[in-house]
Parts: sequence; C-alpha cells; structure tokens
Amino acid sequence: MIAVIGDIHGCYFTLKELVGRIKRFYPGIQIYCVGDLVDRGNFSFETVNFIINEGIITTSGNHDFMFYYFITDPINDIGKNWIFNGYESTLASYSDKQDKIVEHLNYIIKLPLYIDLQDCFISHAGVSSYFKKALNPNPLKDENKIARIIKENIQNEHGIIWNREQLLDLGKLQLVGHTRQEDVNHLPFNNTAYIDTSVYTGNKLSAVIVEDGKIIDTLSVN
Repeated sequence: MIAVIGDIHGCYFTLKELVGRIKRFYPGIQIYCVGDLVDRGNFSFETVNFIINEGIITTSGNHDFMFYYFITDPINDIGKNWIFNGYESTLASYSDKQDKIVEHLNYIIKLPLYIDLQDCFISHAGVSSYFKKALNPNPLKDENKIARIIKENIQNEHGIIWNREQLLDLGKLQLVGHTRQEDVNHLPFNNTAYIDTSVYTGNKLSAVIVEDGKIIDTLSVN
C-alpha cells in the first residue's frame, strides 16, 4: 500500500496538512508524489525542504526541470520556458536562502522521470499513446526500451514531463499529474488516474491510496 500526491506547486501548508492526514489514516505508509513541487504557489523552498525531510519519493515535473535549467543552464530550451510559467514566486521563496538553492537544485536534477512499482507506474505527465508503435505490446516488459524512449524525448511535447495527449495503457495503473482536474479522475479504458487537482488555483491538493493495483481511497485538503 502506498500514497501518491498530485502536483504541489509551492502550496506548503496544504501539503503539510495533507501529509499529516495521510499519516493519521495510514500510519507507516510510503508516500510518493508526481512532481511539480515548485512555482505558482508562495512556498516553493519550504515545499522542497519538506519533501526531502519527510522522505517523500517524487518524480520530476516540468516546473522542477525548468527551475533547475534556468538557474544552471539558462540557454537550455527547458530553462527558457521558466519565465512564462510562474517563476516569480519560486525566486522570491529562495531570495534569502541562497545557501540552500544549490542543495535543492542538486536534489531536483537527480529525481527520476518515472517510478515503476508493482502496483502502479508513477510519472508527471505519463507515457503518451504517441509512442505506441515504438514500444512493445506490453511496454513495461522491456525496461531498457521504454527508459531509452522516455529519456530521448524529455524535451519534446510528447515527453513524460510535458505531454497532454491520451496516455498509453501500460498494463497497470498509471498515476499522473500535470493536467489539472476538478477531482481525481480515473479513466478505466487505459487505467490512468489524473491526480493534479489544481491546488494553486484554490481548489485542493489530493492524494490517492493504492493497494493491489487499485485506488482504494482519496484524501484531499482544500
């Protein structure tokens, strides 16, 4: 049994309350996140710090990548996009914490693009059906091939941190964020659940509890 949290976007206090709720209802559970820890909300520094200190395992989101590359390699195409995507609040949250920014950037760049567990496949935006012809009928059977395709396409619109296309049925529950929803939205036809419930716009932050390949509970904080 695991818990997986949707996009956080610097909403630290909401995150802290949600994690507390998860721990109360499911003591000892391992908590994961689909990424987009930073930008738009006011507390990106506190969010990243909390994720690290709590031992929450997270994939990288496109906002996390944009933050990293803008600071370390601003001519990189990923970094260039940051100024159009809510960067101001992130810079403000680190303005008096220069001693921590390098530590956090080193943490972010080491985050995995996906986490393949027995019960589910976790990533930020999911594996697009665009890659159906390039992958095997059972995509996760060939780990090397899917890892290579994901890595090679990290900067394009079909990539696992960017895409908004229909997702591929991976043969197990696929958990993603990136595309905002009013509520957690599970699509049976490709066994995908969208768990970004748009916390930074004032909706809510959500987490799903997964056991034996199925969502057995949803917890949210407005």
